[in-house]
Amino acid sequence: MHVDLIVWQSAFVKPIPLFSFIVRCAAFAGIALPVLNTGEAADKEKGEGPKAWVSVTDAVAEDPDFPLQGEYLGSAKGSGGIIGVQVSALGDGSFYVNRFAGGLPGAGWDEAKPEFAVVDRAGVADWTSGLQKQERKSPTLGAEPPSGAIVLFSGEANSHVKGEVKDGLLWAGAETTAEYGDFQLHVEFRLPYKPKAVLSSQDRGNSGIYLQNRYEVQVIDSFGVLFNSDWVGIPLKSDLKQLCGSFYKFKTPDAPMCLPPLTWQTYDIDFTAPKFEGDKKVANARISVVHNGIKIHDNVELPKGTGAGGSRPEVPRGPILFQGHGNPVAYRNVWLMEK
Repeated sequence: MHVDLIVWQSAFVKPIPLFSFIVRCAAFAGIALPVLNTGEAADKEKGEGPKAWVSVTDAVAEDPDFPLQGEYLGSAKGSGGIIGVQVSALGDGSFYVNRFAGGLPGAGWDEAKPEFAVVDRAGVADWTSGLQKQERKSPTLGAEPPSGAIVLFSGEANSHVKGEVKDGLLWAGAETTAEYGDFQLHVEFRLPYKPKAVLSSQDRGNSGIYLQNRYEVQVIDSFGVLFNSDWVGIPLKSDLKQLCGSFYKFKTPDAPMCLPPLTWQTYDIDFTAPKFEGDKKVANARISVVHNGIKIHDNVELPKGTGAGGSRPEVPRGPILFQGHGNPVAYRNVWLMEK
C-alpha cells in the first residue's frame, strides 16, 4: 500500500508530500537520492497517472495512435516542393501536427514558420497524404568509444556508475561514482511514449544529463514543439528553456532536434569545466552539444550552474547525473573521454 506522508508548509499553503519535500531539499544541497517507489512511480503501480510505454511492440499493440505519430517526408501537392510533417500524439486520437517547408528540422527545413494544427486520426491522414513515414537515426548512434575512453555504461552494472540496470539498460536516477573535469561525453537515451502527459509539460519523459551535478542538458519528450512561442499551436506548459536539448532554464537549443518517443537519440557533449586559481574562479564553464548529429549549442559560456544547480558552488570536478523524475527514461552506450 502506498501512503503519502504530508509536510505542512503553513496554515495558508497547501501541503506537499514528504518525499517531494526531501527531494527539494536534497536537490538544493546537491545530494543525490536513490530512486524510490514513491510519487509518480507508485501511482503507476496503482494504475493512476498517464501511462508510459517503454516498448515499441507494446505501444503498437495497445495504442492505435502510436503508429501514426512520428515524422513524414515527401512532395507537396501541386508545387512539387519537399515538405516534412511531424505528428505528436496527444492521446485518445488527438494529435499535434507541424508542416515544414523544405524538409524536417535538421534535414532540409528552410526555418520558416511552419503550419500547425491539432487534428484527429483522419486529420493525420490528410496532413500526411502522399508522404512517406521516416525513421531517422542519429549518425552517432552506436558510436564506439575511442581508445582511452572511460566506458560508463555498456549494458551491465559496473564500478563507474551507480543506479538501476535492467534489460541491459541504465535507467534515469543514476550517477557516476567518479568526478570529472574537462571531457567529451557520448550518451544514447530513449524517451518513453507517454501521449496523455501534456506535450510541453515536465511530466512527459523527464530526465536530464547533469554535468558536475550543476549544468543540466535537459532530456524530455518535446517532439514537435519549436523554440519560438509564436510558432507553437498548443498551450505551453513549460518555459521553452525547459524542453529537450535546453540548458535548463538558461538557453534553448539552436535547432529542435528531439525525435519521436521510443526512438534512440544521442547527445555528444564537449564540456570544459570552470577554472580556478585558489578559491577564485577565473574562467566559466563552456559546453557544446550535438543532438542527433546536429550542433544545438556551440561553445556556450555558462556563468553558473543551471536550474537547481545554480544554487550550488561551482567546482573543477564533479559527478555526472542521469537525473530521475519518476519517468522511465533509459540510457545505453555511455562513454567519456577526458580532455
